[in-house]
Amino acid sequence: MSVSKKILGGLKAQLVSEGVRVVANGLVIVLLAREFLDPDEYGLLFLAVSVFGVALLFSQFGIAKSTARYVAEYREKDPGQVPHIVRTSLLYLGVSILLVGGTITLFNEEIAGLVGEPALASLLVFGLGYVAFETLRSYLSHVLQGFNRIELSAAVGIVGNVSLITFILLFLALGGGVVGALLGYIVGYGLACVAGFVVVFRLVGGYERASEVGHDLPRRILEYSVPLTATGGANVLYKQADTILIGVFLTPVAVGYYTLAKQIADFVIAPASSLGFTVAPTYGEHKASGDSASAARIYETTFEYVVLLYIPAAAGLVIVAEPTIRFVFGAEYLGAVPVMQVLSGFVVLQAIDKITNDGLDYLGRARARAISKGSTAVLNFLLNLLLIPWIGVVGAAISTVFGFTIMVLFNVYIIHRELGLSIHRLARSVGLVCLVTAGMCGVVLFFTPYITNVFWLFAIVGLGGLVWLSLSSLCGLLDVRETVSALR
Repeated sequence: MSVSKKILGGLKAQLVSEGVRVVANGLVIVLLAREFLDPDEYGLLFLAVSVFGVALLFSQFGIAKSTARYVAEYREKDPGQVPHIVRTSLLYLGVSILLVGGTITLFNEEIAGLVGEPALASLLVFGLGYVAFETLRSYLSHVLQGFNRIELSAAVGIVGNVSLITFILLFLALGGGVVGALLGYIVGYGLACVAGFVVVFRLVGGYERASEVGHDLPRRILEYSVPLTATGGANVLYKQADTILIGVFLTPVAVGYYTLAKQIADFVIAPASSLGFTVAPTYGEHKASGDSASAARIYETTFEYVVLLYIPAAAGLVIVAEPTIRFVFGAEYLGAVPVMQVLSGFVVLQAIDKITNDGLDYLGRARARAISKGSTAVLNFLLNLLLIPWIGVVGAAISTVFGFTIMVLFNVYIIHRELGLSIHRLARSVGLVCLVTAGMCGVVLFFTPYITNVFWLFAIVGLGGLVWLSLSSLCGLLDVRETVSALR
């Protein structure tokens, strides 16, 4: 199978999985915000999720991506070591899960006191279950990526996301409230783990286990996980610490506003997540075979499609933020509008990061990525400490965008150093996309005053999409027939 067909096959499967995830999460977000929880309860739920997110840094310890890296390497050069790699990594995870998850469950009241929200304790008591299943779910997904079985990873993801929405809605309908919603997440992740273990063990069973573990292999798995953990720590500072600091300095309602805006940004980012997850292993494969030029062309093409989609999307978010919040989530969440507008810049940056981040791991540049992400995450954390007490929840959004800008520029530079990108090609693409965006925004701005309900909101967003599609085709940025044909 050619590289392009392999990428497209994996991308289709991953897009289906991401589509299910996006629909499931979108329904959960809308129903939680509109029907089941008020802003205070909504903020409390996701404040707990942010605390768990910090804990996941220590329970995962970079083992998942380290395992994926060595599975990808050894399945080619020494397949007999693959069972040892999976077994060793699971032992490491078992220890970390018990230590980290057990600590949260046992000391739930003390942790809630540190955050300044005593009501949080009733959610933190479920820490062991959340940490265990989410750690293992992430691990299994990355291991399947290491086997380059993206379609199987996608199938496991679909099982998890369907289970997630099913049990969240079931527990909420039974009157479970905030606790019921959290239990729905835990059960959904747990069922994804069951499906993932079945698939991974079948794959591993296809390899005849070597009589001895490779020289220093357990140590190397741990060793490579260290820079990945540093990168994970940066992720925590970007994705969780700001939410916790808002809870400390402000209120659960403010947490709810910020979380909702970030969830909308994550909702928009789904296609880039699928694309980045799919193409990442190919960079390492081409570089290892001495064909850096092909890897560079793949990255450049991926970059062009990502900016073509996300620069206009971000501009559109700025324009329709207020009617989107008002008509989809309710007027009580209008405090999220300025946060959502600032985070529109984060959408573009995160999209580029999604196609760059994992690729650096497969190119063996995890340490450089860890340095860039770690240093900018610390900067982001310090800016949060300064801006949240000063200008409120919008300060957290400004901090995130500023830190992410520096990090993404540095990571693209590292990719350029590794692969030799055509900067002229990338700059030309960005310039043309900005022209397309300007034309699209002009049309959307003209019709925005006519948005008086959800129907007109979606109609005008759809009109903007048609203008974007037409202008992109006219500028030669998108061949509609070729794109449709490739995705069939």
